[in-house]
Amino acid sequence: MIEFSNVGLRYGQGPEILRDLNFRIEPGTFHFLTGPSGSGKTSLLKLLLLSLRPTRGRVTLFGKDTSSLDQDALLQMRRHIGIVFQEFRLLDHLTTFENVALPLRVLGEPEASYRANVTELLEWVGLGQRLDALPAVLSGGEKQRAAIARAVIGRPDILLADEPTGNVDPELSLRLVRLFAELNKMGTTIILATHELPLLDAFPFPRMILNEGEIVFAD
Repeated sequence: MIEFSNVGLRYGQGPEILRDLNFRIEPGTFHFLTGPSGSGKTSLLKLLLLSLRPTRGRVTLFGKDTSSLDQDALLQMRRHIGIVFQEFRLLDHLTTFENVALPLRVLGEPEASYRANVTELLEWVGLGQRLDALPAVLSGGEKQRAAIARAVIGRPDILLADEPTGNVDPELSLRLVRLFAELNKMGTTIILATHELPLLDAFPFPRMILNEGEIVFAD
């Protein structure tokens, strides 16, 4: 699913943020991505999302060397990758239903083709009674669940989560990671970046630990 070979990344003429990354991620697995602040977690997620290209080395996704792909091919590949941010990033003028359906609308799909699927997904994440609510009246946990639903409505093969529990309380953090775990059981490969030790200790998923630009794996 994912392979990094001698990957390095620097911004401009500065020092390398990431260096000599060599690892493979198998389909259907769940990994925590952790490390101290400033260790490069977000930069690594951007490489995986294909919004950044490495300064050196090779990133292979779905069996294809991404350095050999043109912009159109990268956009097509990116449709197989979902992303959940810490900041929710819901559009204030759209309802919960409309925010979650937005990726499908952008692709030009008619509402009749996805209404049932969006409604079912919102029921599954506990927002079945909030379809017509605007973000302003949603709680932090409801907003994050809507953001997760939006990220997975297109059935991505890979789901990336960048500190998705940073704006919610500890109890809700656990509930959200359980939600990610259920998605993983359905076959989605998940990489979840977090620095919250209680989460890391509460779940048995292996850890990718970034430190000073390098990565190690731990059970």
